[in-house]
Order: sequence, then C-alpha cells, then structure tokens
Amino acid sequence: MKWRGSPKDDDRGYDIEDTSVRRRWTAKSRNLSRSMSFYSVGCCVLAVSLDPLFFYIPVLDRQQNCLGLDRKMGVVACALRSIFDILYIAHIIFQLYVMDYFGSFSRYFRIGLYYIFRDPAVMKHTVFLIVDILAVLPLPQMVIAFMFPNVLGAKNALKWVIFCQYLFRFLRIYPLYQQVKRTSGTFFENARAGAALNLLLYMLASHLVGSFWYLFSIERVNTCWTEACQAPHCNADYLYCHRRQRRNNLFLDAACPLTEQLMSAQNSTASFDFGIFSNALKSGVLESRNFGKKFLYCFWWSLRSLSSLGQNLDTSSFELEICFAISIAILGLILFALIISNIQNYLQSSNVRVEEMRVRKQDREWWMSHRRLPENLRERIRRYEQYKWQETRGLVEDTMYMSLPKYLRRDVKRHIGLLLLFRVPLFDQIRDDLFLEAICAHLKPVLYTEGSLVLCEGDPVDEMLFVVGGTLDSVSTSGGRSGFFNVVHLREGDFCGEELLTWALNPKSIAGRPPKSTRTVRALSEVEVFALVADDLRSVASQNPQIYSQQFRHAFRFYSHQWRMWAACYIQAAWRRYYKRKLENSLTLVETEDSQLQLGRSQEWTLELDTS
Repeated sequence: MKWRGSPKDDDRGYDIEDTSVRRRWTAKSRNLSRSMSFYSVGCCVLAVSLDPLFFYIPVLDRQQNCLGLDRKMGVVACALRSIFDILYIAHIIFQLYVMDYFGSFSRYFRIGLYYIFRDPAVMKHTVFLIVDILAVLPLPQMVIAFMFPNVLGAKNALKWVIFCQYLFRFLRIYPLYQQVKRTSGTFFENARAGAALNLLLYMLASHLVGSFWYLFSIERVNTCWTEACQAPHCNADYLYCHRRQRRNNLFLDAACPLTEQLMSAQNSTASFDFGIFSNALKSGVLESRNFGKKFLYCFWWSLRSLSSLGQNLDTSSFELEICFAISIAILGLILFALIISNIQNYLQSSNVRVEEMRVRKQDREWWMSHRRLPENLRERIRRYEQYKWQETRGLVEDTMYMSLPKYLRRDVKRHIGLLLLFRVPLFDQIRDDLFLEAICAHLKPVLYTEGSLVLCEGDPVDEMLFVVGGTLDSVSTSGGRSGFFNVVHLREGDFCGEELLTWALNPKSIAGRPPKSTRTVRALSEVEVFALVADDLRSVASQNPQIYSQQFRHAFRFYSHQWRMWAACYIQAAWRRYYKRKLENSLTLVETEDSQLQLGRSQEWTLELDTS
C-alpha cells in the first residue's frame, strides 16, 4: 500500500511507502493476523451472547406488585461485559498496530486526513475502527451505574443502548467472519464445520430472541399496570419498587392477573390480552431471581418458536407484538434455509465423485459391449475399477501432485517414498539422502487386482515394482535345466523386476532395449505397488554414482529373489557335481577293489593248480 504526498504538502515532499507494514506482513505476521481474526470473531460472538443478559435485570415483585431491578444480575452482567470489552480493546490495539497508526501519527496529522478519504483500504480500516470503538463503549455499564435506582429509565435505556451496539457488533462480525473464512481455507466448507456453525447460529438466535421475549413480557406487564393506574386514586410512581412510598397495588391483580389462578378467576372481567407473553406470566419466570430458571425457560420458548417458524404463537392485536412474532418467523425461515443450504452443499460435495463414477461406469459398460469383450474380461475390468475406487475414492494422484508447487511436490513424494523405501530392506542400509530423494521423485503408485498378471517370463521388463501391500506369486522356470520350477511369495517390502536394475547398472546396456523378465509375477490378492520405470531408473543410476558401489551390489544380490534363485541353482549344481564326482570316485574305488580281489583270487587258483 502506497501513500504518497505531494510536494505542496511539505517542502521536502513525502513518499509514504509504508515499509514497516510490509515488513510486519511476513509469514509470522500473517499467522498472527489469522489468529487475531479468530480471536476477534470469538470476542464479538461472546459479547453478542453476553449483551442479552442485561435484559434479564428487570424483575417483577409479586408481593408488592411493582417492577424492580435484580442488582446481583446487574453486577454479573456488567462484570462479564467489562471483561470482554477489555479483550476486544486488545483487538483494536492490534489493528492500530497493523495499520501503523502509532508510528505514522505525525504523517497522518499533516496529510493523513486527505489520504483517509482517498485510499479505499485506509478508509475501510478507519470505518471499521470507528465501528469497533462504538461497539466497545461501556454504555450498558454506565446505564446500570448511573440509572440503577430508576427502573423505568434503566429499562428503556438498556433496551436502546444494547440494540444500537448490537448493530455495530453485527456490522463487524460479518467482515471478520469472511476474513477468517478466507484465511482458514476449506475449514468452514466441510460438513462438520458447517453443522457446528449452523448450530451456533441457532443457539445464539434462540438466546437473543428469548431475552427479548423476557424484556417484552416485562414491558407488557408494565403497560397493563400503567393502563390500570389511570384512575385518580392511583399514582404511577408506585409501580416501581425504587419508590419507597407506601403502596397499595392489590387492585392490579384484578386488572392484570399475572398467575394462572388469577387469570382463571378474573377471566370474565379482565380485558388485557398478553398474547404470546402469557406463558412468561404463567411460568413465573418474570418474578424469579433464579437466573438459570429464567434463562432456560426463555431459551426453550425461543428455540421452540424458531423451530416451528412461529406457528405456535397466538398473538394479540398489539402491533409491536405482531411484528415481534413476524420477526421470529422470518428468523426461523432464514436459519432453516441456512441449514438446508449446508446440507445441500454437503450432499453435492459428497456425491459429485459418486456421480462421476456412475457416468464412467456407464461409459465403460457401453465400451465393453461395443468391443464385445468376453464376460470374464469384463468382470476383471469391473473388479479393477471397484478396487481403484475403494483405494483412491476417485482421486487421481498425478493430478493432485501436478496441482501442487514444485517444492511441495518434492516434499510430499519424499515423505511417501521414504516410508516405502525404508520398508524395503534393499534401501534400509543406504543413508544417502540425495539418492533416496531421487528415487522418491520418480515413484508412481500402481494398483493390481487379484489374479492380475504383473510380469510374464520372457517379456520385456519396463518397470521395477516395490510392494506396498498385498501378496504376489513369483514363478520361474529358467533354472538351467528342464523341469525346473521355482516359486516365491512377494509381500510388503519385497520387489520384483530386478532385471531392470541389473540392466541399469550395466554401462554396456543399450537404451531402449530393456531386459527380459526371468519370472512370472501374478497377484494373489489386491496389491498396491510403487513403480520405477526404466528411463527413470536409468536416469537415477546415471546421476548417482553410489549405486555402482560394491556395497549396493552386494545388498541388491542378497535381497533379490532372482539372484537367490541363481545362487541356489549354482549351489545345487555344484552339489550335484560334487555328489556325482564322489559317486564316480566311489564306483572307481569299488571297481578297483573288485579287480584287485578277482586278481588275488585268480592268483590263488593258479597256485592251487600248480601245487596240485
């Protein structure tokens, strides 16, 4: 925001570019501003909910038939109002600090008035500041302090003072709420926040209407007493308890019956109609000094009236009473419309993806029918789409990643990828952050349904897969001899397609000609994997020379099922060669012994013949 003065205002001229405000609006200042916005809205809402407490101060004295004031209630209301006024003054001081009213007072004194009316932003903040000051003025406390003995004056003054300050408070609540809604993102757009907000509005409206109903009931009783006191022998000053003259107001029971027994007894003669305020008279809340009883009954009456949209209200012919009943009905309609709007927004937000899925399902069924796919293939496609919906709820992660800025994309992929890589024993011993981050940046999530063929023996391997969840069956028949069959179960933390890593580690490998798979991999259940395609793996290998280290090669060969199979085959072949060689040596030894034995026997036979 730039406030520039002309040289006419001063010989030196002014270039009022408020750099102090710019410095304050750092990330920390914006967080503080957001917190202060929540704080301001909370203070306004609490102040609005506390102001109606002043309406419960007037009370009827049934013993003397006069109108008095509840001193204890007045002290409590003034104390609570003063506390929240002090808290709200802290918000005003913060606003002055943000707008730099203190540091720039000298500039405002010379040229500030001109730019207040010229700059819309400054004008807006100035108007809000004036409204805040008018809303926080301790007028109700002053009325209670200076007019407390005067019941009639205090009652009327409280009514108009609180009503006027209510207007100022509501004028500030809505802009502050919009600011909080804007800075809090989608917090107020979800169903729970909307339901809580509607419930808060309903409770606040019920509290406000109930307090007005109580005050208007007091006024109707006062009106009835005033009309009954038109006789020459009646002094209207005796209707108020602060007058200490001796009074005889028993005739008011006949003119204005306040209890149900008196109403039934005087029904034939009483002509005053209390209308919607008769329940307050019958319940006895107007004469009670128990605040809990008065508050709960008035709150329940207003909540029932708002919920029924005023249909339970039986009014008299009094104009202000009818207007009050109309306002209750209109307010109930507004609150009901807000609830319906919140429910509609929630249903629309929750059903939009379901509707998209239903449309895609119809298109998919039409496409499969148009291409005349066999039923078993159609069922596999349906099962895959159903599993994909269960896992992602229709969210495309690639689209989500691309909507984020580059630094957030990197951090999110690093967080997700590192959790996965640390579950893979191959990468658990590697502590090179750059190497791991390079792999995380290229990992892509892939889903497979039960029975899906992931890799086929003899087909080119175009990606290396890291298992996140599920079970796969890895089979190999290329063991170097006929009839060879090797089966391995892959679970979370395992990987397949390791031929691609061997190909990437070989500097003599030809780009664009990936190796062939030596195993057939099939999903035994729903499987979630992260894939690293050939080009990305080759790029990571070329940019990170530590992948060529002897330690990594040993770790890779140790955890690779293919290398384990080759090692087992090599050991078995060596064992067979050893066993065959040992067997041959044994047979040679036996044959030698047999030949020597036969030679010995033949020599013995020759000697026997010679002697004979």
